This record gives sequence, structure tokens and C-alpha cells, in this order.
Amino acid sequence: MPLIAKAFIAPFIVACAMFMESVDANIIVTAIPEMARAFGRDPVTLKVAVTSYVLGLGVFIPICGWVADRFGARTVFRTAISIFVVGSLLCAASTSLGPLTVARFIQGVGGAMMVPVGRIIIFRSVRRSEFIRAMNYLAVPAMLGPAAGPLLGGFITTYLHWQLIFFINIPIGIAGIWLTNRYIADTREEHPGRLDLFGFFLSASAGVLLMLGLSLVGGELIPQSAAFAMCAASALLVVFYLMHARRSERPLLDLRFFRVPTFQASVLGGSMFRIGLGAVPFLLPLALQEGFGMSAFKSGAITCASAFGGIFMKSVASNVLRTFGFRQTLLFNAALSGIAIAACGTFFPGTPTWVIWLVVLLGGFFPALQFTSLNSLAYAEIETRDVGHATSLASFIQQVSLGLGVTVAGITLEFTQYLNGHASVQWSDFWLAFLVVGFFSFLSMPVTAQLARDAGSEISRGTRG
Repeated sequence: MPLIAKAFIAPFIVACAMFMESVDANIIVTAIPEMARAFGRDPVTLKVAVTSYVLGLGVFIPICGWVADRFGARTVFRTAISIFVVGSLLCAASTSLGPLTVARFIQGVGGAMMVPVGRIIIFRSVRRSEFIRAMNYLAVPAMLGPAAGPLLGGFITTYLHWQLIFFINIPIGIAGIWLTNRYIADTREEHPGRLDLFGFFLSASAGVLLMLGLSLVGGELIPQSAAFAMCAASALLVVFYLMHARRSERPLLDLRFFRVPTFQASVLGGSMFRIGLGAVPFLLPLALQEGFGMSAFKSGAITCASAFGGIFMKSVASNVLRTFGFRQTLLFNAALSGIAIAACGTFFPGTPTWVIWLVVLLGGFFPALQFTSLNSLAYAEIETRDVGHATSLASFIQQVSLGLGVTVAGITLEFTQYLNGHASVQWSDFWLAFLVVGFFSFLSMPVTAQLARDAGSEISRGTRG
């Protein structure tokens, strides 16, 4: 493969796939109110479609590394793009909430394999001297996707039709498959080892039942007794997995990593924070459109402010961590993040648009700083040989936490709507939901407070802006 393919084309292909996944994750939340009207559903009920996508990510991310080693990185990456495109077509063809939920889960499965396997491809196809440059390509979709998604989704939903938002993925996906076949080598490991299939079955089943069960509480799709039964079955499967993990030599999700203080703070403490982080992209467009009567396009123009806050944060994150260290940064910024998220619940009819935009901007800056700090801290004390297994555990819990945020926000919103006696959601129903998800940031602080003052100092001192 020529040098240009190694230094530029492979990272470019992976970055395009990640951009497609990032835009899709942010584009649907802007279209939810219009989709709900098309399906004849309450917009809050569509939280199950958002959750099912995150669930597909969380369930399959832990095994994607093994699958890539076993079947070849190019084969798996190409298959992942194909699955994502098929899921997109199924979303566009959906005429009710049930098929849409299934289609979103299929998209999540494709997305779960695209992103981690894409990183593997870059690591194996690029020289070490070009690695940092190649990884910079991956920062572009992470920054631009959350900004482009709401704007693009809002424009298409307002001036065209919501089904067209899913067709954006088709040409990008087809081009990605062709470029992957032409420029990416099919690398694999000679002996990937055994996959913990029983552990995968237990963890995947527990995650699916918990997330779907909670998402369906208070909804109209299944009886409430069935939703609670799914949650109870999930708890039982978690117990079985804990028993299995203690006996297994190399479990799929190795809980022994929680003995490492920095990993525990990043993943367990961070999971509380991520619940609030996962809720905002669902709650905010809903509040702006259903609560304040904005168009999807105007709503998208406001919600994209959080992405600009995140982009600005990247220019100061390194200096903040070098100056204050991980412990102080995580403690104080958790409080600031919680306040910024909860502040979105103070909006009322007549609130100036520039005030809303500024609050949303801050609601992107502080959580993005927290997210960056948590991700950096996770591997501060993890041995190189254990990074793969640690990543599986961290990724699974992170995705479940993000999905729980949508679920918690939806349940709280439905509860407030019921107390207020509103047949449809009103602007006054949102304040408690924002307050609750913002409070989850504060719940991360007791775990973070247990960190040593110099925790992760080697990383924070070594960061560069």
C-alpha cells in the first residue's frame, strides 16, 4: 500500500465513517417531535428509539476487538458500514415506533463495530511517526458531528421530510465500503484467543432488558407489568454475570479493574455524570420544539451551541488539567456541569434566544471538559496488556449510562406531565427533568473525592494544548 494510503487515506476513510455515525446520533433527536406526530405518539415515548441505538452500541462494543482479530479488520469494518446503511434504510422506511426501534438498534450494532475497529485499522496501517497526525483526523468528526447533526436534521425536518435525514448515510456508506475494499488491508491476529461467549450472553441480555424495560415504563407499547418484569430479569442476569466473572479467568467484562482507583473514578463516578450528559441531547430539542413552539431548524441552531462549547473546551482542557490536576478539575467541574445542565430548566416563554444560546453553550463547555478528563484518567494506571479488556468494560458502562440518561429524563418528564395534568407535554413540565439529570453530576463527586490529590499526574503534566 503506498505511503499516502497509510498516512492519509485510511484515517480519512475511518474519519468519514465516524462522522456519519456522529451526525446520525445527533440528527435524530432534532426530528423526534415531527416523527412522533407522524407515528401518532407522544414525543416522550420516542425515547425508546434513542435508547435502542445506544444499547446496540453498548452491547456489541466489548466484542468488536476480538471480532476484528478473528475475522480481519477490513472485513469487520466493511460489514459494520453495511449494517449501519441497512439500519438507516430501515429507519427511513419505518411507519411506526416498533420498526423504528428495531432499525435504530441495528444501526447501533453497526456503529459499535465502526468506531473501535476504525481505531484498530489506523493503529495497524499507519507508521508510529504519522500516528498523532492520523489520530487528529478522528478529532474532526467528534467535533463537527454534534454541530452539523442538529442543524442538518433541523433543516431537513422543517423544510423537507424527516425520513430524508436517514438517506444522508447512504452515499457516505457506499463510498466508505468502496474505499475500504480498495485501500485498507485486512489485518488480523494469528491467535485472538477464546471469546467469553457466556459472559457476552449474560451482559448483553442484562443490558438489553434493563434499558428497554426502563424505556418502556410509562409508555404505551407493552403492559407496565412486562416492563417491570424485564427490569427484574435484568437484575437477575447481573447476579449471574457477577458469579460467572468471579470464576472466569478472562471474563468479557473484567470487574477487577474497579480495584484501580483512577479507573473506578473514571468509570463508576463518570457513569453518574454521563447519565446527565446523555439526557440533554434528548431533552433540549424536545423542550425547545414542544415546550416553546420552535421549528426543528431553529431548535437545531440553538442546540448546536453545546458542540461549539465543546470545541472551545478542547483548546483549554490541557492547561486546566496541568494547572489543577484531575481530582480538583473533576470535583469542581462536576458541580459546574450539573448547574449548567439544570439551568436549561429555567427557560420560560419569552426567554431571549441569545440567553438560551449562551446557557446551552456553557452546557456544552463544562460537560465536555468533564468528559475529556474522565476519558483521559481511565487508563492512567492500567497496564498496556490490559488496555483492551479495560476498554471493553469502560465502553459498556459508558454507553449504558448515556442510554440511562435518556430513560431517566423521559420517566421524569412523564411524571411531571402527569402531576401537572397535561394531555401533551408543556414547557412547565421540563424543569424537573433538567434538575434531576443535572443532579447526577453531583452524584459523581463522592467517588471522585476518593482520588489521591496527585492521581493521574503523569498524564496531566504530559498533556499539551
